[in-house]
Amino acid sequence: MTDKDATEIISPDAAGIAKAADYLISGELVAVPTETVYGLAARADSAEAVARIYAAKGRPDFNPLIVHVRDIEQAQELAEFDDRALELAERFWPGPLTLVLPLRADAPVTMAVTAGLPTIGLRQPSHKVMQAVLKSVGVPLAAPSANRSEHISPTRADHVIDSLGDNAPLILDGGSSESGLESSIVALRPTGGWTLLRPGPVTKETLERILGAESEVEGSGIEAPGQMERHYSPGKPMRLSASEVAQDEFFIGFGSLEGDCNLSQAGDLNQAAARLYDCLHQAAASHKPSIAVAPIPYGEVGRAINDRLRRAATQ
Repeated sequence: MTDKDATEIISPDAAGIAKAADYLISGELVAVPTETVYGLAARADSAEAVARIYAAKGRPDFNPLIVHVRDIEQAQELAEFDDRALELAERFWPGPLTLVLPLRADAPVTMAVTAGLPTIGLRQPSHKVMQAVLKSVGVPLAAPSANRSEHISPTRADHVIDSLGDNAPLILDGGSSESGLESSIVALRPTGGWTLLRPGPVTKETLERILGAESEVEGSGIEAPGQMERHYSPGKPMRLSASEVAQDEFFIGFGSLEGDCNLSQAGDLNQAAARLYDCLHQAAASHKPSIAVAPIPYGEVGRAINDRLRRAATQ
């Protein structure tokens, strides 16, 4: 049992940013808002600090972490960038795209960040609070979602507290996350191919217009976050693509299918993505013992929403 009263929630003003930076520089953890979900941040060059992330989340150590960077120049100190990587970074950074690239031999990060892999996942976030923290700290930050491993990702400060309690001693409260889904993750292969490891706000269709057709999967095992079969779990049985609902089910609706929580009455997939985790948190807290979810169209952002729902429903 964690002591939620031991967690301090602070405003992301100048004083709050400075306090968060002091925590991080000293090797402590801070929950920080991003445009995707809240991240549990620690300096990526400290094995002890990164170990605190794994312990706080109960995360298996074979699951690598995404490293957040201040800018492209800082990213190039950590990974080898080819022309494709530079084009994607220039188009989509800052923003919700993570690039998995070959790790530089002299990269100033602890091996725990990469889980011993020869690659590293990098992202430059667009959220003003996270950008301010990165500038104040001066070093890249590992920052997976600020929740217990396999549980629902947090899009608000209270979600972080509900999941982590005092394992997140300091939270910068930046309000609700804008996009509500974790970043898209793209691995650029040395052979010239590429693989979408995790669908997200930057869609497969968009990436194919830039990079050409996605190549066959060349990696093996877990290469990036979000690839485990069971993830984002609300801790209850979930039934997907449901057009009818039982009395004992919390119904997550979409479009004209109303529910206890509706992802988007207008049928807007971007709005549905932003509301997905909030609805899952409501469903988890409900007295109803199971969950049903209305059909969500595939394609573009719908692919990412359905990916999260499928993993959340895996028992």
